Amino acid sequence: MVKTVIFDMDGVIVDTEPVHRYAYHRHFDELGIEVSEHVYNSFTGHSTKNTYERIKELYGVQGEVKDLVLRKRNLFNDSFDTKADLDLIAGVRPLIEGLYQAGVELIVGSSASKSTIDRVFTRFGLYPFFTHIVSGEDFPKSKPDPTIFLTAASLAKNSDKQDCLIIEDSTNGIKAANAAGIRVIGYKSENSKQQDYTGADYIVRDFREIDAQYIIGLK
Repeated sequence: MVKTVIFDMDGVIVDTEPVHRYAYHRHFDELGIEVSEHVYNSFTGHSTKNTYERIKELYGVQGEVKDLVLRKRNLFNDSFDTKADLDLIAGVRPLIEGLYQAGVELIVGSSASKSTIDRVFTRFGLYPFFTHIVSGEDFPKSKPDPTIFLTAASLAKNSDKQDCLIIEDSTNGIKAANAAGIRVIGYKSENSKQQDYTGADYIVRDFREIDAQYIIGLK
């Protein structure tokens, strides 16, 4: 029986990818580098810090990682605050509310920064449903390193790993769940690009096709 669900955020709760893409590529232009679609997609599931560490390795970009991260974050925040059509993933709010009402503990385990998570959760009123927020910025390594999910699972009130379930949309996130030894739903949306879901225990293509009872009853 599933007692705790650990949600990734970007691509699972809200699709902030277009905003991230805009911020990253505008910053890449400022830095004078051209990042291919293949390389950009390989960063999916990574924290911003780890992404820029990789950018420095690949392109010889100068400057401190913390300063690069700050510039990208400012570009993201400016765009986020003015993007009127940003919304939650279809079907995810009823799923979150249903799980909460059924007594399932909800935790976020996201590679996003705390400030980005706060912006999303404040804008869409999600804080009341979640007991803990675990951000990738608190760890030296991003997914597929399992630390973020192991930490999230350790915070659960009444369950151990076998009673936890992760919902992820990226290859790196699914690999992190596998490495943590926690079951994972791969959310394979129409926006999923260059992601491998073979490591997922279950695959869901539309949250509107499942509900809390479906998740609680997963074996």
